[in-house]
Amino acid sequence: MSDANNTRVAVRALMTAVSTTPVRPGKTHPLSAMDHLMGVHHLRMVYYYRSDASVEMEKLKESLSDMLSHYPVLTGRLRRAEGGNWEVKCSDAGVRFLEATVDATLDEWLRSAHASEEKDLTHWEKMPEDPYIWSPFHIKINEFEGGGIAIGLSCTHILSDPTCATLLVKAWSDVHRGSTIAYPPFFHPPGLRGRDAPNTDTKSAKFYASKSKAKPPAPVKMSTATFRFSDAMVKKHLSEIHAECPDATPFDMLAALFWSRVMHAKSPMHVETHSLSICIDFRKLMHAPLPHGYFGNALHFSGVSSTAAEMEEGGLGFVAGLIHRHVSGLEEEEYWSAINWVESQKDEGGRFAPPFTMYGPELTCANMEHVFAYSAMFAKDVKPVHVAYHVGNVEGDGLILVLPSPEEGLGRTVTVTLPVEQTAKLLNDEAILCLKPAVLFSGKA
Repeated sequence: MSDANNTRVAVRALMTAVSTTPVRPGKTHPLSAMDHLMGVHHLRMVYYYRSDASVEMEKLKESLSDMLSHYPVLTGRLRRAEGGNWEVKCSDAGVRFLEATVDATLDEWLRSAHASEEKDLTHWEKMPEDPYIWSPFHIKINEFEGGGIAIGLSCTHILSDPTCATLLVKAWSDVHRGSTIAYPPFFHPPGLRGRDAPNTDTKSAKFYASKSKAKPPAPVKMSTATFRFSDAMVKKHLSEIHAECPDATPFDMLAALFWSRVMHAKSPMHVETHSLSICIDFRKLMHAPLPHGYFGNALHFSGVSSTAAEMEEGGLGFVAGLIHRHVSGLEEEEYWSAINWVESQKDEGGRFAPPFTMYGPELTCANMEHVFAYSAMFAKDVKPVHVAYHVGNVEGDGLILVLPSPEEGLGRTVTVTLPVEQTAKLLNDEAILCLKPAVLFSGKA
């Protein structure tokens, strides 16, 4: 967060939001293998709305309480179950809720704020060793001068991935407008329980095993920047690589672009091999797909690599094709084998192994272009003007998030968290600037 003496965000109230419907006594929610895996990280999201989308604070609180009636896990508390694994004791303990004011107009903020300031629009408290009174979810509503609000959500990644957190905000907006929740929560951790005949002889299982043994990288100062690419420019550059990769998606092209440019920024391209970890949501990639509203983590990480010579000679089309073939070639067995590998690491008592860094140490690119960020409308037909996503405790070479854009079509937003020197180089990289991105929140993380 920014310096407390310099912040433009002032908290005026801290309270607890509770559900309008009491939770059934004794209800618990065990965490899945993939949930336990994400314990190192946390999420921060910020939804920005203009003045005509502002609503009365009391009505927001009322609709939040109504929404929480559908999410008993949110108001509960984490605890160690018998055997030592995490579960949520569902209760009426509630969600931390903050009200704040911002010493700037919304437009001034979007023009001038840097990444550390944007984090001031959320509230995060590190999970204590014994979290019996700790709220895993925090919501902060920030009011700008002259109208407009920013809704900040933070949560531990052990309970929610970006898709899950996004649908939580959308459910709140649906309830606030008096609509039916479009994607109701689906609480069923056994939906991602490993198979009875485990297979860990796959590329994915070996990739996870390698990550678990990776030495922690030396701490480096990170910074964040957000690039917003228009529908027209994404279409133009997709057409330019059509011959090399006719089925390229916006993610393929942008992941290829930023991977290549980060490699240039990091070191000379004579480094022999470059690797990229790719993160995807597999809810809808299963033979029997999980519902959109599956509550928990459904992310899969895998690795792709290429030589510097191949990347240099083949150009953007080659790298995009490499990524496209890798992602489209992932089979369901890879997802299950990753789950089985995590479960195979339990000790004799059945306790999961300690989590390790998933967003690192190698450069990671996460495909989040599918999330329903801009469908969270608290007023009819009024979409957010911007939605920001940040992942906590990114280590090593950094993280690239490919996200939706407020513009209809193929417009995309890319948020990078990289070592400071590399972020500075990307902000002046001609290969990126030729796509004419709007740059937001460029500054220290």
